[in-house]
Amino acid sequence: MNISSYYHLEQKLKPLLGAGEDFFNVIIRLYIAQIFFRSGLTKLRDWDSTLFLFEEEYQVPLLPPDIAAYLGTGGELLLPVLLALGLFTRFAASGLFVVNLVAAMSLADLSAIAWLQHAIWGTGAMYIMLHGGAHFSVDYLLKKLWLK
Repeated sequence: MNISSYYHLEQKLKPLLGAGEDFFNVIIRLYIAQIFFRSGLTKLRDWDSTLFLFEEEYQVPLLPPDIAAYLGTGGELLLPVLLALGLFTRFAASGLFVVNLVAAMSLADLSAIAWLQHAIWGTGAMYIMLHGGAHFSVDYLLKKLWLK
């Protein structure tokens, strides 16, 4: 098979590969969104425990514990909704990347499995930060409407 044959094969597969990339993008967005949204709901269910954890367990740099609790919980509830919809997708992914990074850094004793989970979530968020919401997103629809 010569280089010309590879090029033609690539051109024929391009639409299929592009659709796979869009599907992968949605899967990553929904996976990360549900992880952080569930975490935010858990914090809301027992706010006294959440405040206690931010005061005693989590060592969030530069912020008083109560403000960190409000900002962290708010971010875990709002940003995943934006991410799942694909609205302000790069912003939402960036915010969740920061929430994830702060969470991983603020826990003193994180197991190897927990570190791996945070690495997976951070990598997924970074992928979305770099690629945006792709074709299955509100951002894409708004862009199409704006350009008309």
